[in-house]
Amino acid sequence: MKVIAINGSPKKDGNTYHALNMVINELKNEGIETEILHIGNKAIRGCTACGACIKNKNEKCIIDDEVNEAIQKIKEADGLLLGSPVHYSAIGGTMKSFLDRVFYVAGVNGSLFRHKVGAAVVAVRRSGGLPTFDQLNNFLNYSEMIIPTSNYWNVIHGTTPGEALKDEEGVQIMRILGKNMAWALKLVENGKDKVKAPEKEAKQFMHFIR
Repeated sequence: MKVIAINGSPKKDGNTYHALNMVINELKNEGIETEILHIGNKAIRGCTACGACIKNKNEKCIIDDEVNEAIQKIKEADGLLLGSPVHYSAIGGTMKSFLDRVFYVAGVNGSLFRHKVGAAVVAVRRSGGLPTFDQLNNFLNYSEMIIPTSNYWNVIHGTTPGEALKDEEGVQIMRILGKNMAWALKLVENGKDKVKAPEKEAKQFMHFIR
């Protein structure tokens, strides 16, 4: 089994990385392979709403950058771990652009991430952690992913890189999340041949303009 972790911070070894790594350590303890993709320092623009991914159905965004490689890595993995810093009580800008494109392409190409195990973590100095955590979970929820939890919201606090390691409650939250994520991954893996998954339904679209 393998989990792809996305580091959405501009800092490669900042507190977002440390939050991800705390979860990853527990996954490794359970024999689960992991890989961190650091995208927060890349030049990734937002979706242009061109519709090419819908037309082409080739599991690619027409903008050829780190997004397309990530889509395939996540598609092949069993789980996904999202990590973001907090910028004005929201997901970091590059991370938001990345997620919008990755998840949209995955969605219009047959729900590529459906029933994978997905979780999100947030690193913040003081406030804005919960709105950011909620925004990250929106991507997982929309994709019909299986979301493990911890004993509190997955937010850890710190200012300078590594300071999050001093947040004892935050460290526990990440550790428990890692254990629960490993457990969920094993449940899914061991249940594939025993419990039939619900069939995928075609999305019903409607609006409220009459």
